[in-house]
Amino acid sequence: MDIETVREYCLSLPLTTEDMAFGEGNLLFRVCNKIFACLSIDGTDYLALKCDPEYAIELREIYTDVEPAYHWNKKYWNQVSPSRMSDKELLMSLIRHSYAQVASKLPKKIRSQYPEICEIR
Repeated sequence: MDIETVREYCLSLPLTTEDMAFGEGNLLFRVCNKIFACLSIDGTDYLALKCDPEYAIELREIYTDVEPAYHWNKKYWNQVSPSRMSDKELLMSLIRHSYAQVASKLPKKIRSQYPEICEIR
């Protein structure tokens, strides 16, 4: 999956915004101002995604393309190489999982105001 396709998919999720708070080499995707993905756009080809800790370990054991995210809390964040990942459905599933992990931790007031963010799985 190329950078633009990953970007478009992330932005297709409800209430997603993007910014470059970490500098011009990294594109951050947020739901209600909370980061759920960090896409490298400087040529290093990585996408950091939040993950349930047990699922993160399971993914790393099963898929060689999934590894602990560099510069992120390795308990909660995995990283993949979008252009080298052969299973595009898996990549989209990991993006949705990351989004859902972050959305589920938003305050109840926000979740009830925007129920569409809780529908992503």
